[in-house]
Amino acid sequence: MEISAQGRLEVRITPADVGKRVSVRRLSEPGTAREKFTDTVGVLTSWDHGVLMITQRSGASVRFPETSLVAGKVVPAAPARRRGPAASYEELARVTSRGWRPVESEWLGEWELRAAGGFTRRANSVLPLGDPGRPLDAALAAVRRWYGERGLPAYVQTATGAEGTQELLCAELERRGWVREVSAEVWTGALAPVADRAEGADVVLAREADEAWLARYQRKGVSEMALRVLGSGSPGGSGRAGGPSVWFASVPGGPGAAPAAIGRCVVDGRWAGFAAVEVDPGRRRQGLATEVMAALARRALAEGASAAWLQVETDNEGAKILYTGLGFTRHHVYHHFREPVEQSAQGQS
Repeated sequence: MEISAQGRLEVRITPADVGKRVSVRRLSEPGTAREKFTDTVGVLTSWDHGVLMITQRSGASVRFPETSLVAGKVVPAAPARRRGPAASYEELARVTSRGWRPVESEWLGEWELRAAGGFTRRANSVLPLGDPGRPLDAALAAVRRWYGERGLPAYVQTATGAEGTQELLCAELERRGWVREVSAEVWTGALAPVADRAEGADVVLAREADEAWLARYQRKGVSEMALRVLGSGSPGGSGRAGGPSVWFASVPGGPGAAPAAIGRCVVDGRWAGFAAVEVDPGRRRQGLATEVMAALARRALAEGASAAWLQVETDNEGAKILYTGLGFTRHHVYHHFREPVEQSAQGQS
């Protein structure tokens, strides 16, 4: 906190500091016999009508009246991460999007509108990478029309927690009634340590997701649209020629049974992206997930990749323990905001 030469706490932020990273101390229980202080660090995303809103690294927003402020100052950007490959948010956003391609896309300025018949929010949401080329309200109206024409709800994918992310856009969407439905984390790590894991299980690699692989995949009833997303970019598959290289891994189960474990990897330049790493519940804690990732990592290394990324749900503690052990660390958090219900109904009436 900011302390003056006389030892007093001081508020050294104003509404002009909106968009900057700040550290504040406020009274969380003003007027009570035992007043308590609360410290908050994040991006000052708004200061309107005497109310401040700060968006934290996790994406959570904290609102409080300016009358509760005890101290505050602008602070430097978060220090650079010391582990994992260096990467900007924009680089990772583009790479992760190419690793899970929609069936249809269109650009609105620097916003990519993506659709794939509703298969996953990632392939059916807007990826804002800059200026949409028009005021925000007009851009959001165009987004709602585009998705409404396809019979889909409008989603915007935003991010927090890394340099160049979109805390201000999160705040503006919330202000307009858009609802954050789900958040997940993007983790990165060096590829070689994953590939160096000892070989054990008989991991089979293939260019396409066959019926056996799909039998283990958690999303049941996979449509033709979903298969196009899963195979996007793969030579010999349904992806674009010259796009990322896609591999599917599986550990055979018993006779006539689904694979004991599966995984998917997309090799795109220096990056290898892991997804759909799933294990038969009866075979968990046998190292099969690590074996699948190691086999895919060795294939990715052979194709010239050196860094890895993956996405994990914020509450999946078991997966986080696995990925931490493999040398991955969190890079940023992304969120999917859904259009307000009343606007969605109007847009499709």
